[in-house]
Amino acid sequence: MNDEMDGLRGFIAQVDRLGALRRIDGADPVIELGGITEVAAGLPECPALLFDNIKGHKPGFRILTNTTVSPQRAALALGMDPTLRPLDALAAWKNRRAHLRMHKPVPVADAPFLTNSVRGDDVDLSLFPAPVWHPRDGGPYIGSGSIVVMRDPDTGWQNAAIYRVQVHSRTRVTVQFDHGGRHGAGIARKYWAKGEAAPVAILCGPAPALFVAGFEYLPEGVSEYEFAGAITDRPLPVIAGPLTGLDLAANTEFVLEGRLLPMEQESLPEGPFGEFTGYYAAEARPGPVMVVDAIHWRDNPILLGSPPMKPPRFHFGLPFRAASIWSELERCGVSDVVGAWQHVAQLMTVVAIKQRYAGHAKRAAMIAGAQTYMGRLVVVVDEDVDPSNLADVMWAITTRCEPSEQVDIIRNGWSSALDPRMLPEDRARGQTSNSKLLIDACKPFAELGRYPIVSALSLEQARVIEDKWMSAIRPGAHS
Repeated sequence: MNDEMDGLRGFIAQVDRLGALRRIDGADPVIELGGITEVAAGLPECPALLFDNIKGHKPGFRILTNTTVSPQRAALALGMDPTLRPLDALAAWKNRRAHLRMHKPVPVADAPFLTNSVRGDDVDLSLFPAPVWHPRDGGPYIGSGSIVVMRDPDTGWQNAAIYRVQVHSRTRVTVQFDHGGRHGAGIARKYWAKGEAAPVAILCGPAPALFVAGFEYLPEGVSEYEFAGAITDRPLPVIAGPLTGLDLAANTEFVLEGRLLPMEQESLPEGPFGEFTGYYAAEARPGPVMVVDAIHWRDNPILLGSPPMKPPRFHFGLPFRAASIWSELERCGVSDVVGAWQHVAQLMTVVAIKQRYAGHAKRAAMIAGAQTYMGRLVVVVDEDVDPSNLADVMWAITTRCEPSEQVDIIRNGWSSALDPRMLPEDRARGQTSNSKLLIDACKPFAELGRYPIVSALSLEQARVIEDKWMSAIRPGAHS
Protein backbone atom coordinates (compact mmCIF):
# COMPACT_ATOMS: atom_id res chain seq x y z
CA MET A 1 0.00 0.00 0.00
CA ASN A 2 1.43 3.42 -0.92
CA ASP A 3 1.66 6.46 1.33
CA GLU A 4 -1.56 7.92 -0.10
CA MET A 5 -3.48 4.77 0.82
CA ASP A 6 -1.94 4.82 4.31
CA GLY A 7 -3.30 8.34 4.79
CA LEU A 8 -6.76 9.60 5.61
CA ARG A 9 -7.89 9.63 1.96
CA GLY A 10 -7.04 5.99 1.45
CA PHE A 11 -8.97 5.14 4.60
CA ILE A 12 -11.99 7.12 3.38
CA ALA A 13 -11.90 5.21 0.08
CA GLN A 14 -11.89 1.89 1.96
CA VAL A 15 -14.81 2.98 4.15
CA ASP A 16 -16.71 4.11 1.06
CA ARG A 17 -16.22 0.70 -0.56
CA LEU A 18 -17.69 -0.90 2.56
CA GLY A 19 -20.80 1.27 2.13
CA ALA A 20 -20.18 2.98 5.49
CA LEU A 21 -19.55 6.57 4.32
CA ARG A 22 -22.16 9.32 4.07
CA ARG A 23 -21.52 12.69 2.43
CA ILE A 24 -23.16 15.72 4.04
CA ASP A 25 -23.36 19.09 2.28
CA GLY A 26 -24.16 22.51 3.70
CA ALA A 27 -23.91 21.92 7.47
CA ASP A 28 -23.30 24.85 9.81
CA PRO A 29 -20.05 24.33 11.78
CA VAL A 30 -21.59 26.02 14.81
CA ILE A 31 -23.31 23.20 16.74
CA GLU A 32 -25.15 21.72 13.73
CA LEU A 33 -22.18 19.76 12.34
CA GLY A 34 -21.43 18.38 15.80
CA GLY A 35 -25.12 17.59 16.29
CA ILE A 36 -25.26 15.59 13.06
CA THR A 37 -22.15 13.72 14.18
CA GLU A 38 -23.71 12.88 17.55
CA VAL A 39 -27.05 11.73 16.10
CA ALA A 40 -25.29 9.51 13.56
CA ALA A 41 -23.03 8.07 16.28
CA GLY A 42 -26.13 6.91 18.16
CA LEU A 43 -27.43 4.83 15.25
CA PRO A 44 -27.11 1.02 15.40
CA GLU A 45 -25.10 1.13 12.14
CA CYS A 46 -23.18 4.37 12.59
CA PRO A 47 -21.71 5.71 9.32
CA ALA A 48 -18.60 7.82 8.89
CA LEU A 49 -19.52 11.36 7.80
CA LEU A 50 -17.66 13.49 5.25
CA PHE A 51 -18.83 17.11 5.38
CA ASP A 52 -18.32 19.47 2.43
CA ASN A 53 -19.68 22.87 1.36
CA ILE A 54 -19.59 23.78 5.04
CA LYS A 55 -21.41 27.02 5.79
CA GLY A 56 -19.06 30.00 5.65
CA HIS A 57 -16.20 28.08 4.01
CA LYS A 58 -14.97 27.30 0.52
CA PRO A 59 -16.06 24.04 -1.12
CA GLY A 60 -13.41 21.36 -0.69
CA PHE A 61 -12.44 22.37 2.85
CA ARG A 62 -13.87 19.26 4.45
CA ILE A 63 -14.33 17.51 7.82
CA LEU A 64 -14.49 13.77 8.50
CA THR A 65 -16.23 12.58 11.67
CA ASN A 66 -17.23 9.25 13.26
CA THR A 67 -14.04 7.96 11.69
CA THR A 68 -13.45 4.94 13.94
CA VAL A 69 -16.56 4.80 16.15
CA SER A 70 -17.73 1.45 14.74
CA PRO A 71 -15.91 -1.85 15.41
CA GLN A 72 -15.63 -2.30 11.64
CA ARG A 73 -13.79 0.98 11.06
CA ALA A 74 -11.70 0.65 14.22
CA ALA A 75 -10.47 -2.71 12.93
CA LEU A 76 -9.78 -1.12 9.55
CA ALA A 77 -7.71 1.64 11.18
CA LEU A 78 -5.62 -1.09 12.85
CA GLY A 79 -5.00 -2.78 9.52
CA MET A 80 -7.22 -5.75 10.40
CA ASP A 81 -10.15 -7.53 8.75
CA PRO A 82 -13.18 -5.20 9.16
CA THR A 83 -15.59 -8.18 9.01
CA LEU A 84 -14.31 -9.70 12.27
CA ARG A 85 -16.80 -9.89 15.12
CA PRO A 86 -16.04 -7.16 17.69
CA LEU A 87 -14.66 -9.46 20.41
CA ASP A 88 -12.62 -11.40 17.83
CA ALA A 89 -11.20 -8.14 16.50
CA LEU A 90 -10.20 -7.02 20.00
CA ALA A 91 -8.61 -10.41 20.69
CA ALA A 92 -6.71 -10.18 17.41
CA TRP A 93 -5.48 -6.67 18.29
CA LYS A 94 -4.46 -7.81 21.80
CA ASN A 95 -2.37 -10.62 20.35
CA ARG A 96 -0.93 -8.47 17.60
CA ARG A 97 -0.12 -5.59 19.96
CA ALA A 98 2.02 -7.90 22.07
CA HIS A 99 4.27 -8.58 19.05
CA LEU A 100 4.28 -5.25 17.24
CA ARG A 101 7.53 -4.40 15.46
CA MET A 102 8.28 -0.70 15.73
CA HIS A 103 9.35 1.10 12.54
CA LYS A 104 11.39 4.27 12.72
CA PRO A 105 9.89 7.00 10.52
CA VAL A 106 11.60 7.54 7.18
CA PRO A 107 12.44 11.07 5.93
CA VAL A 108 11.05 12.08 2.54
CA ALA A 109 11.81 15.03 0.30
CA ASP A 110 8.27 16.34 -0.23
CA ALA A 111 4.75 16.09 1.15
CA PRO A 112 1.30 16.86 -0.32
CA PHE A 113 0.53 19.29 2.51
CA LEU A 114 3.29 21.59 1.20
CA THR A 115 1.23 22.26 -1.95
CA ASN A 116 -0.13 25.43 -0.33
CA SER A 117 1.58 27.53 2.38
CA VAL A 118 1.11 30.88 4.08
CA ARG A 119 3.26 32.57 6.72
CA GLY A 120 3.29 35.59 8.97
CA ASP A 121 0.65 38.20 8.26
CA ASP A 122 -0.97 35.96 5.64
CA VAL A 123 -1.91 33.33 8.24
CA ASP A 124 -5.68 33.16 8.70
CA LEU A 125 -7.16 30.17 10.51
CA SER A 126 -10.68 31.18 9.47
CA LEU A 127 -9.94 29.59 6.10
CA PHE A 128 -10.39 26.18 7.75
CA PRO A 129 -13.70 25.04 9.27
CA ALA A 130 -13.36 24.53 13.02
CA PRO A 131 -16.64 23.37 14.60
CA VAL A 132 -18.27 24.42 17.82
CA TRP A 133 -18.99 20.78 18.63
CA HIS A 134 -21.30 21.05 21.67
CA PRO A 135 -23.89 23.72 22.59
CA ARG A 136 -21.91 25.14 25.54
CA ASP A 137 -18.38 24.81 24.19
CA GLY A 138 -16.25 27.90 24.71
CA GLY A 139 -15.51 28.27 21.02
CA PRO A 140 -14.51 26.44 17.83
CA TYR A 141 -12.09 23.51 18.09
CA ILE A 142 -9.81 22.64 15.20
CA GLY A 143 -8.13 20.01 17.36
CA SER A 144 -10.28 17.13 18.57
CA GLY A 145 -8.62 14.47 16.43
CA SER A 146 -5.47 16.42 15.59
CA ILE A 147 -1.93 15.47 16.64
CA VAL A 148 0.17 17.99 18.59
CA VAL A 149 3.89 17.53 17.90
CA MET A 150 6.65 18.75 20.24
CA ARG A 151 10.30 17.80 20.79
CA ASP A 152 12.00 17.43 24.17
CA PRO A 153 14.87 19.98 24.19
CA ASP A 154 17.05 17.72 26.36
CA THR A 155 16.63 14.29 24.77
CA GLY A 156 15.38 15.03 21.25
CA TRP A 157 12.43 12.68 21.81
CA GLN A 158 9.38 13.83 19.89
CA ASN A 159 5.90 13.54 21.38
CA ALA A 160 2.96 13.32 18.94
CA ALA A 161 -0.23 13.06 20.97
CA ILE A 162 -3.84 14.22 20.84
CA TYR A 163 -4.58 17.36 22.84
CA ARG A 164 -7.57 19.56 22.17
CA VAL A 165 -6.96 22.81 20.28
CA GLN A 166 -9.32 25.80 20.43
CA VAL A 167 -9.24 28.58 17.83
CA HIS A 168 -9.27 32.13 19.24
CA SER A 169 -8.26 34.35 16.32
CA ARG A 170 -6.64 34.36 12.87
CA THR A 171 -3.24 33.44 14.34
CA ARG A 172 -3.86 32.12 17.86
CA VAL A 173 -5.04 28.83 19.32
CA THR A 174 -4.81 27.29 22.78
CA VAL A 175 -3.51 23.78 23.43
CA GLN A 176 -5.08 22.04 26.43
CA PHE A 177 -2.90 19.34 28.03
CA ASP A 178 -5.65 18.20 30.49
CA HIS A 179 -3.19 17.90 33.38
CA GLY A 180 0.46 18.64 34.15
CA GLY A 181 1.52 15.02 33.85
CA ARG A 182 0.92 14.84 30.11
CA HIS A 183 4.09 14.54 28.06
CA GLY A 184 3.38 17.67 26.02
CA ALA A 185 2.99 19.73 29.19
CA GLY A 186 6.32 18.48 30.52
CA ILE A 187 8.10 19.36 27.27
CA ALA A 188 6.53 22.84 27.23
CA ARG A 189 7.67 23.51 30.81
CA LYS A 190 11.29 22.77 29.85
CA TYR A 191 11.24 25.55 27.26
CA TRP A 192 9.30 27.92 29.47
CA ALA A 193 11.76 27.45 32.35
CA LYS A 194 14.41 28.95 30.07
CA GLY A 195 12.10 31.79 29.07
CA GLU A 196 11.61 30.34 25.59
CA ALA A 197 8.53 29.51 23.54
CA ALA A 198 8.18 25.82 22.64
CA PRO A 199 8.23 24.96 18.92
CA VAL A 200 5.00 23.14 18.11
CA ALA A 201 3.17 21.75 15.10
CA ILE A 202 -0.41 20.52 14.84
CA LEU A 203 -1.21 17.79 12.33
CA CYS A 204 -4.82 18.14 11.20
CA GLY A 205 -6.21 15.17 9.30
CA PRO A 206 -3.63 12.54 10.34
CA ALA A 207 -3.54 9.00 9.01
CA PRO A 208 -5.83 6.67 11.02
CA ALA A 209 -2.86 4.69 12.38
CA LEU A 210 -1.32 7.88 13.79
CA PHE A 211 -4.72 8.92 15.13
CA VAL A 212 -4.84 5.63 17.08
CA ALA A 213 -1.23 6.05 18.24
CA GLY A 214 -2.03 9.55 19.48
CA PHE A 215 -4.63 8.12 21.87
CA GLU A 216 -2.37 5.37 23.22
CA TYR A 217 -0.80 5.67 26.68
CA LEU A 218 2.79 5.27 25.48
CA PRO A 219 5.68 5.65 27.95
CA GLU A 220 7.88 8.72 27.84
CA GLY A 221 10.53 8.31 25.19
CA VAL A 222 8.42 6.01 22.99
CA SER A 223 7.53 7.43 19.59
CA GLU A 224 3.93 7.60 18.41
CA TYR A 225 5.35 7.73 14.89
CA GLU A 226 7.07 4.39 15.43
CA PHE A 227 3.89 2.94 16.93
CA ALA A 228 1.88 4.12 13.90
CA GLY A 229 4.49 2.43 11.71
CA ALA A 230 4.04 -0.75 13.73
CA ILE A 231 0.28 -0.67 13.08
CA THR A 232 0.74 -0.39 9.31
CA ASP A 233 3.93 -2.52 9.37
CA ARG A 234 5.85 0.05 7.36
CA PRO A 235 7.74 3.23 8.29
CA LEU A 236 5.72 6.44 8.53
CA PRO A 237 7.03 8.99 6.00
CA VAL A 238 8.03 12.28 7.65
CA ILE A 239 9.36 15.62 6.51
CA ALA A 240 11.03 18.38 8.52
CA GLY A 241 8.70 21.28 9.22
CA PRO A 242 9.81 24.32 7.19
CA LEU A 243 9.53 26.58 10.24
CA THR A 244 9.98 24.37 13.33
CA GLY A 245 12.20 21.59 12.03
CA LEU A 246 9.90 19.11 13.76
CA ASP A 247 9.29 15.79 12.04
CA LEU A 248 5.84 16.03 10.44
CA ALA A 249 3.89 13.04 9.10
CA ALA A 250 3.97 13.53 5.33
CA ASN A 251 0.51 12.04 4.70
CA THR A 252 -1.22 14.65 6.90
CA GLU A 253 -3.93 16.82 5.33
CA PHE A 254 -2.83 20.18 6.76
CA VAL A 255 -0.37 21.46 9.35
CA LEU A 256 -0.12 24.44 11.69
CA GLU A 257 3.42 25.46 12.74
CA GLY A 258 4.30 27.93 15.44
CA ARG A 259 5.30 28.66 19.03
CA LEU A 260 3.69 27.76 22.36
CA LEU A 261 4.22 30.82 24.53
CA PRO A 262 5.10 30.70 28.26
CA MET A 263 1.93 31.03 30.33
CA GLU A 264 3.27 34.12 32.12
CA GLN A 265 3.75 35.81 28.76
CA GLU A 266 0.28 35.16 27.39
CA SER A 267 -2.75 32.96 28.05
CA LEU A 268 -6.33 32.82 26.81
CA PRO A 269 -9.50 31.38 28.38
CA GLU A 270 -9.81 27.77 27.16
CA GLY A 271 -13.08 25.82 27.31
CA PRO A 272 -15.50 24.76 28.53
CA PHE A 273 -15.62 21.64 26.36
CA GLY A 274 -17.99 18.65 26.37
CA GLU A 275 -16.06 15.61 27.63
CA PHE A 276 -16.30 11.87 26.90
CA THR A 277 -18.23 11.37 30.16
CA GLY A 278 -21.13 13.32 28.66
CA TYR A 279 -20.59 16.37 30.87
CA TYR A 280 -18.69 19.66 30.84
CA ALA A 281 -15.86 18.96 33.27
CA ALA A 282 -14.85 22.55 34.03
CA GLU A 283 -15.53 26.15 33.19
CA ALA A 284 -13.15 28.23 31.08
CA ARG A 285 -9.64 28.45 32.50
CA PRO A 286 -6.35 29.94 31.28
CA GLY A 287 -4.73 27.91 28.50
CA PRO A 288 -1.30 28.16 26.85
CA VAL A 289 -1.30 30.08 23.58
CA MET A 290 0.19 28.86 20.32
CA VAL A 291 1.04 31.59 17.86
CA VAL A 292 0.46 30.08 14.41
CA ASP A 293 3.31 31.34 12.22
CA ALA A 294 2.59 29.14 9.19
CA ILE A 295 -0.10 26.92 7.71
CA HIS A 296 0.52 24.28 5.06
CA TRP A 297 -2.26 22.34 3.32
CA ARG A 298 -2.93 20.03 0.43
CA ASP A 299 -5.67 20.83 -2.06
CA ASN A 300 -9.16 20.14 -0.67
CA PRO A 301 -7.89 19.43 2.87
CA ILE A 302 -9.80 17.23 5.32
CA LEU A 303 -9.92 17.87 9.08
CA LEU A 304 -10.31 14.71 11.15
CA GLY A 305 -12.84 15.69 13.81
CA SER A 306 -13.29 13.40 16.80
CA PRO A 307 -15.28 15.27 19.44
CA PRO A 308 -16.04 13.56 22.77
CA MET A 309 -19.73 12.62 23.00
CA LYS A 310 -22.14 11.36 25.63
CA PRO A 311 -21.64 7.59 26.15
CA PRO A 312 -22.04 5.04 24.76
CA ARG A 313 -20.66 7.01 21.79
CA PHE A 314 -16.87 6.98 21.84
CA HIS A 315 -13.90 7.72 19.60
CA PHE A 316 -13.28 4.05 18.88
CA GLY A 317 -15.62 1.15 18.21
CA LEU A 318 -13.11 -1.25 19.74
CA PRO A 319 -12.13 -0.58 23.37
CA PHE A 320 -8.35 -0.69 22.90
CA ARG A 321 -7.64 -0.27 26.61
CA ALA A 322 -9.70 -3.38 27.37
CA ALA A 323 -7.09 -5.27 25.36
CA SER A 324 -4.42 -3.86 27.68
CA ILE A 325 -6.42 -4.97 30.74
CA TRP A 326 -6.86 -8.42 29.19
CA SER A 327 -3.08 -8.65 28.68
CA GLU A 328 -2.42 -7.41 32.22
CA LEU A 329 -4.70 -10.10 33.69
CA GLU A 330 -2.72 -12.75 31.83
CA ARG A 331 0.60 -11.18 32.83
CA CYS A 332 -0.48 -11.35 36.48
CA GLY A 333 -1.19 -15.06 36.12
CA VAL A 334 -4.99 -15.00 35.87
CA SER A 335 -5.70 -18.07 33.77
CA ASP A 336 -8.52 -18.76 31.31
CA VAL A 337 -9.49 -15.17 30.50
CA VAL A 338 -11.65 -15.63 27.41
CA GLY A 339 -12.52 -11.99 26.77
CA ALA A 340 -12.62 -8.40 28.00
CA TRP A 341 -14.56 -5.33 26.93
CA GLN A 342 -15.39 -1.82 28.06
CA HIS A 343 -18.80 -0.15 27.81
CA VAL A 344 -20.04 3.41 28.46
CA ALA A 345 -16.93 4.97 26.89
CA GLN A 346 -14.51 2.86 29.01
CA LEU A 347 -16.30 3.62 32.28
CA MET A 348 -17.53 0.01 32.71
CA THR A 349 -15.15 -2.94 32.32
CA VAL A 350 -16.29 -6.53 31.76
CA VAL A 351 -14.05 -9.60 31.95
CA ALA A 352 -15.13 -13.10 30.91
CA ILE A 353 -13.37 -16.13 32.42
CA LYS A 354 -13.67 -19.90 32.50
CA GLN A 355 -13.73 -20.53 36.23
CA ARG A 356 -11.05 -22.91 37.47
CA TYR A 357 -11.10 -22.38 41.25
CA ALA A 358 -12.93 -20.58 44.04
CA GLY A 359 -11.87 -16.93 44.08
CA HIS A 360 -10.95 -16.91 40.37
CA ALA A 361 -13.57 -14.27 39.55
CA LYS A 362 -12.66 -12.08 42.54
CA ARG A 363 -9.00 -12.15 41.58
CA ALA A 364 -9.81 -11.07 38.03
CA ALA A 365 -12.11 -8.29 39.28
CA MET A 366 -9.52 -6.82 41.65
CA ILE A 367 -6.76 -6.72 39.03
CA ALA A 368 -9.09 -5.28 36.38
CA GLY A 369 -10.35 -2.70 38.88
CA ALA A 370 -6.81 -1.52 39.54
CA GLN A 371 -6.30 -0.90 35.80
CA THR A 372 -9.54 0.96 35.01
CA TYR A 373 -9.12 4.68 34.40
CA MET A 374 -12.05 6.64 35.90
CA GLY A 375 -14.41 3.66 35.64
CA ARG A 376 -16.55 2.79 38.66
CA LEU A 377 -17.92 -0.54 37.54
CA VAL A 378 -16.10 -3.86 36.98
CA VAL A 379 -18.05 -7.01 36.14
CA VAL A 380 -16.73 -10.57 35.80
CA VAL A 381 -18.84 -13.09 33.86
CA ASP A 382 -18.59 -16.74 32.85
CA GLU A 383 -17.25 -17.87 29.47
CA ASP A 384 -20.74 -18.36 28.03
CA VAL A 385 -21.42 -14.61 28.29
CA ASP A 386 -20.23 -12.26 25.55
CA PRO A 387 -18.54 -9.35 27.38
CA SER A 388 -19.07 -7.08 24.35
CA ASN A 389 -22.85 -7.56 24.53
CA LEU A 390 -24.21 -5.33 27.30
CA ALA A 391 -27.60 -7.06 27.29
CA ASP A 392 -25.86 -10.42 27.78
CA VAL A 393 -23.80 -8.96 30.63
CA MET A 394 -26.89 -7.55 32.36
CA TRP A 395 -28.57 -10.95 32.01
CA ALA A 396 -25.63 -12.50 33.88
CA ILE A 397 -25.75 -9.84 36.60
CA THR A 398 -29.49 -10.31 37.16
CA THR A 399 -29.46 -14.13 37.14
CA ARG A 400 -26.08 -15.09 38.64
CA CYS A 401 -25.06 -12.35 41.07
CA GLU A 402 -26.30 -12.41 44.67
CA PRO A 403 -25.62 -8.83 45.78
CA SER A 404 -25.16 -9.70 49.45
CA GLU A 405 -22.39 -12.16 48.56
CA GLN A 406 -20.85 -11.15 45.22
CA VAL A 407 -20.41 -7.38 45.33
CA ASP A 408 -17.40 -5.49 46.73
CA ILE A 409 -16.32 -1.84 46.87
CA ILE A 410 -12.72 -0.66 46.69
CA ARG A 411 -11.82 2.92 47.55
CA ASN A 412 -9.28 5.48 46.34
CA GLY A 413 -9.09 4.02 42.83
CA TRP A 414 -7.60 5.59 39.70
CA SER A 415 -9.68 8.53 38.46
CA SER A 416 -9.25 11.96 36.88
CA ALA A 417 -10.17 15.62 37.21
CA LEU A 418 -12.61 14.98 34.32
CA ASP A 419 -14.77 12.85 36.66
CA PRO A 420 -18.13 14.70 36.90
CA ARG A 421 -18.90 13.08 40.29
CA MET A 422 -15.80 14.57 41.87
CA LEU A 423 -16.43 17.39 44.33
CA PRO A 424 -14.95 20.75 43.24
CA GLU A 425 -12.91 21.04 46.45
CA ASP A 426 -11.41 17.57 45.91
CA ARG A 427 -10.58 18.42 42.31
CA ALA A 428 -8.94 21.68 43.42
CA ARG A 429 -6.59 19.88 45.83
CA GLY A 430 -5.74 17.10 43.40
CA GLN A 431 -7.75 14.38 45.12
CA THR A 432 -8.51 12.62 41.84
CA SER A 433 -9.64 9.19 43.02
CA ASN A 434 -12.94 7.32 43.16
CA SER A 435 -14.46 4.11 44.47
CA LYS A 436 -15.07 1.11 42.25
CA LEU A 437 -17.83 -1.48 42.40
CA LEU A 438 -16.70 -5.04 41.69
CA ILE A 439 -19.50 -7.37 40.62
CA ASP A 440 -18.98 -11.11 40.44
CA ALA A 441 -21.67 -12.11 37.94
CA CYS A 442 -20.38 -15.66 37.60
CA LYS A 443 -22.16 -18.80 38.72
CA PRO A 444 -21.04 -19.71 42.25
CA PHE A 445 -18.00 -21.92 41.79
CA ALA A 446 -19.30 -24.59 44.17
CA GLU A 447 -22.54 -24.77 42.17
CA LEU A 448 -21.09 -25.04 38.66
CA GLY A 449 -22.13 -28.67 38.30
CA ARG A 450 -25.75 -28.14 39.24
CA TYR A 451 -26.55 -24.57 38.21
CA PRO A 452 -29.68 -24.40 35.99
CA ILE A 453 -28.91 -25.10 32.32
CA VAL A 454 -29.09 -22.14 29.93
CA SER A 455 -31.84 -22.46 27.32
CA ALA A 456 -30.29 -20.23 24.64
CA LEU A 457 -27.75 -21.22 22.00
CA SER A 458 -24.15 -21.26 23.15
CA LEU A 459 -21.87 -18.59 21.68
CA GLU A 460 -20.35 -21.21 19.38
CA GLN A 461 -23.77 -22.45 18.20
CA ALA A 462 -24.95 -18.88 17.59
CA ARG A 463 -21.87 -18.17 15.48
CA VAL A 464 -22.55 -21.15 13.25
CA ILE A 465 -26.06 -19.81 12.60
CA GLU A 466 -24.75 -16.26 12.03
CA ASP A 467 -22.16 -17.41 9.52
CA LYS A 468 -24.73 -19.36 7.53
CA TRP A 469 -27.79 -17.12 7.74
CA MET A 470 -26.82 -13.53 8.67
CA SER A 471 -26.92 -12.32 5.07
CA ALA A 472 -30.53 -13.51 4.85
CA ILE A 473 -31.49 -12.04 8.23
CA ARG A 474 -29.80 -8.67 7.55
CA PRO A 475 -29.14 -8.16 3.83
CA GLY A 476 -25.85 -6.40 3.29
CA ALA A 477 -24.44 -7.40 6.71
CA HIS A 478 -20.99 -8.98 6.82
CA SER A 479 -20.94 -12.54 8.09
